[in-house]
Parts: sequence; structure tokens; C-alpha cells
Amino acid sequence: MNEKEFTLPYSNEDDRAFGLAGMAIGMASLDALDRLSSVSLDSDGPMVTFSHSYYFSGSPSISPKTVWENLVSNFQLTSAMVLSNVMARSIVRQRQAVPEAVLDAIRTEMEEEGRDECALETDEIDDMFDRTLSYTRRLFSNPRLQPAVEQFARVLAMKRTLSGRELGDELRLLQLL
Repeated sequence: MNEKEFTLPYSNEDDRAFGLAGMAIGMASLDALDRLSSVSLDSDGPMVTFSHSYYFSGSPSISPKTVWENLVSNFQLTSAMVLSNVMARSIVRQRQAVPEAVLDAIRTEMEEEGRDECALETDEIDDMFDRTLSYTRRLFSNPRLQPAVEQFARVLAMKRTLSGRELGDELRLLQLL
């Protein structure tokens, strides 16, 4: 989630595809797919490349409040992507709940980044974590969505790399948009 790069190790290629599918579906569910430029299973670094709309550069003509609101928005999106990643991998792929140790590690990382990058208080971060956790858990526990998540993971495994436009096209084909 930040520069020191918080990672959740993947057990294999299939696990990686489900994680990436979860992140893309999470962004689509938040109507933020336009913030993704591309995704790639073959990337040595992050599998997600963000678009210019995600990176917000400050300007003297932009109010500090607007800059801060954009930071918080990006923090929320990144947090939702991380939780969507583990929800797709655990709930959909493995048919089990996300281990509490994983959720605790994500919460700890969110608290650190929320304080450092957004100057949020612990109670604000905890509230955001709880809301995002509840939302992503409901999303990926939906039995009608699960087959589409599985199919999208297979598409990603086959195509390897998708642009932002191709992501939208594939998600529309699966009736996820």
C-alpha cells in the first residue's frame, strides 16, 4: 500500500490471477475502473498500473482540502483493492474465510499508511477498514458473482495483460459492469 510495498504472497499462478481479478472487480464495483491503466500477471513489480487520474499532483491553484480529499480517496481505493484481492483469493477460489491474521496485517498497514499519508486518526481508519471489509466480504460472498470472478480470473490467466479499456470490455462481457 505504500513505498515500502506491503505484500501478500501468492501460492501459485492461479492464486495470482484470482487476486488480480479481485482487485479489478473491486475497482469496477466502486466505479473507479478509469483509475486503472492496465493490469498484468507477468509484471515483475505491481500487477496494476494506475492511470493519470489516480495520480494527482498538487498545484497552487488547487486548495489543500481538495488535495487531501484526493489522497483519502486514493487511500480508500487502494485499501479496497487489497481487501478485494484477498477476498477473491479466499472466498471465491478457496471457498473459505480470509484468515484473521491476514486481515490484522492489512488493518495494521492501513493504520500506518492512513496516518502517514492522509493524517487520519485511528478511529477514522478503523471505520474505513470496517466499512471496506464489510463491503468486499458481501461482494465476493455473493453466489451470483462468484462464477463471474472465476471466469474473469481465467480470462486474465489466458490474456496475461489487459489495458484499462480491455478490462472494461471483459467485465462488460461477464456482465460485471
